[in-house]
Amino acid sequence: MQVGKVRSRGGWWHLPLAYADAARLAPRAFATALWWRILGKRVRARGHFAPLLSASRHAYAVWLSREALPAGSGTGPAILALVAPGAGRAATLASLAAESVPVIGNAADAAPGSWLLPLYPGDVLATGAAALYRAATADTAADILYADDDLLVAGRRTGPHFKPGWNAELFAHHDYLAGTALLRARDSLVGSDAAALLRAAIAASDQPPQHLPHVLHHRHARPAPTLPPRPLAVDRQALPPVSIVIPTRNRVDLLRQVTDGLARTDYPATEIIIVDNGSDDPATLRWLSEWAARDPACHIVLPQPGPFNYSALNNHAVRQATGELVCLLNNDIEMIGPDWLAIMAQQALRPEVGAVGARLLYPDGRIQHAGVVMGVGNAAGHAHRFLRPEVEGWHHRHSLPHFVSAVTAACLVVRRDRFEAVSGLDEANFAVAFNDVDLCLRLNQRGWQSLYEPRATLVHHESVSRGLDRDPVGAARFAGELAALKRIWGTETLVDPWHHPELSRATERFSVGL
Repeated sequence: MQVGKVRSRGGWWHLPLAYADAARLAPRAFATALWWRILGKRVRARGHFAPLLSASRHAYAVWLSREALPAGSGTGPAILALVAPGAGRAATLASLAAESVPVIGNAADAAPGSWLLPLYPGDVLATGAAALYRAATADTAADILYADDDLLVAGRRTGPHFKPGWNAELFAHHDYLAGTALLRARDSLVGSDAAALLRAAIAASDQPPQHLPHVLHHRHARPAPTLPPRPLAVDRQALPPVSIVIPTRNRVDLLRQVTDGLARTDYPATEIIIVDNGSDDPATLRWLSEWAARDPACHIVLPQPGPFNYSALNNHAVRQATGELVCLLNNDIEMIGPDWLAIMAQQALRPEVGAVGARLLYPDGRIQHAGVVMGVGNAAGHAHRFLRPEVEGWHHRHSLPHFVSAVTAACLVVRRDRFEAVSGLDEANFAVAFNDVDLCLRLNQRGWQSLYEPRATLVHHESVSRGLDRDPVGAARFAGELAALKRIWGTETLVDPWHHPELSRATERFSVGL
């Protein structure tokens, strides 16, 4: 393939073609989105259209029609490329020549002060990529810069990877940098293999890699992610006691389901605290009394009547808890395996980790929660919602453990001392909605990063017991909590560091913004 044959521009006709694809692939969903637009609900319509349009083969062409790389710099430290032998190497060398980047045979040959660009044969640089890299090297303390990429298929650009900021947990399962990274030359870097040089550079640096959010590489192939083994190897005897907190009101059927699931959970020491928010159903009250009597030391019922305030209910229970770890758990969670809690607990004990969240599925098997993305809908949304777990989705992200901005408290594990260090859930600003998001963001600020762990998978019968906030009082409360989230955390302009500015803010599915 010749460099000059990379076709990178779309045209105006791709947008109607994308709409036609969306109508053909999902006619009912397309009709719903169109109806919301006709009604003038533009934000809701965009949220429905975004994942439909992104499924079209024309979606990236629409984005390309308005792509504009910022200007780079013609001066700066020397950039020296390394290209391993292989098919397509001639095209790679031609693209480097067009960008005035010389090629060397071994990283050890690089002069002090230069930067290394290890590439795979067949991959080519975008026009202007070297100038952008040079500009970035002039103003960074990082030793590694990396960019976004797409695939070249018959000379046409497709399959973009708009990447997250540096995510060490994700990188452990998916090398999304090798072949698209610029490395500061140093004596410890030897050889020409892109992946090996990258890992040596990461090990030698005390600075995190820096992301340049532009498509600077056109690739013939990418390293595939390594789906993590399940179950995670866990030393259960070394796990500390966990206090499991379950707020509830009535619905004895749900309580039986969740406590039966806890009885089947393989964990050495648990304390279960059910916070009863004014149950008045005789069957529920009788069951609570009988359940507590079975094991008074580990089965605790805390009466907490009054208006429903999820934050206050959980905070009250945590103050009574004795476990080193706390698991916040909704009463409408269904366990589908015995190892979920041990997996989450082991992750929560890591010194750099704050809140750990599980993968939650709807009863029909689609994803309900795979981490939280800030800024979606100018607020916060559940990543990959409605995606089926067996499909690839956005580069298999929903199947890989990784750091996220927040996780849902429907099933969340955190060290009790860290929960208390940030004063727990915010009862005043977030009585019901967004309290988990706010908690995670405050933990993150302390250096305790939220972690999504898909090897812990459960079913969430979302809002079964409490219902949705469609009454005027509930709607007004939600509006106030949404306003507080925007005010405190600036979500109307915030770009989640694990998301990307070129991904749509109108949908929880990772979709190219159109």
